[in-house]
Amino acid sequence: MTVTDTRIIKSEIMVIPKWARVLAAVVFIAVPICFYAFVWTKPSDAPVPFRILVSFLPGSILAVLALMVGYVNKDAGRRGMNRTLWTLLVIFIPNAIGFILYFLLRSPIRVECPKCGTVVDPRVNFCPHCRHSFHDTCPQCRSAVRPGDKFCANCGAHVDQVA
Repeated sequence: MTVTDTRIIKSEIMVIPKWARVLAAVVFIAVPICFYAFVWTKPSDAPVPFRILVSFLPGSILAVLALMVGYVNKDAGRRGMNRTLWTLLVIFIPNAIGFILYFLLRSPIRVECPKCGTVVDPRVNFCPHCRHSFHDTCPQCRSAVRPGDKFCANCGAHVDQVA
């Protein structure tokens, strides 16, 4: 794993809000205590380390779910999506299908216009506030063209003069 990958992973982990971290810690500690206290009430032949390990399993799973719900809640807001809707979908759609749907359907992270500072969708060619051009565009149809293209892929116009 490269240094850049490590930074990206750390920045994504930092998206998880504090309330989700606290909730995950409480769940991770409280669920095994309750599980050990209420499930293992009868004397058992199972060794104590096994009972402790089995007690931590549901707490670990629920703690990870709490962290994932927190991540989706914060990340949806960062991407300009409806935070409440996506959080509820992730919570109530079973078998992690809500998480999978979120990661398949999420919008890209919005970017700031370098000219006026308005937050815009990165897929647009122009800032809706100041008309700043984010990408080189075709002089005829105004669709985005890649650097080095000689012709517009949309209308076929000659685009050599685009800087």
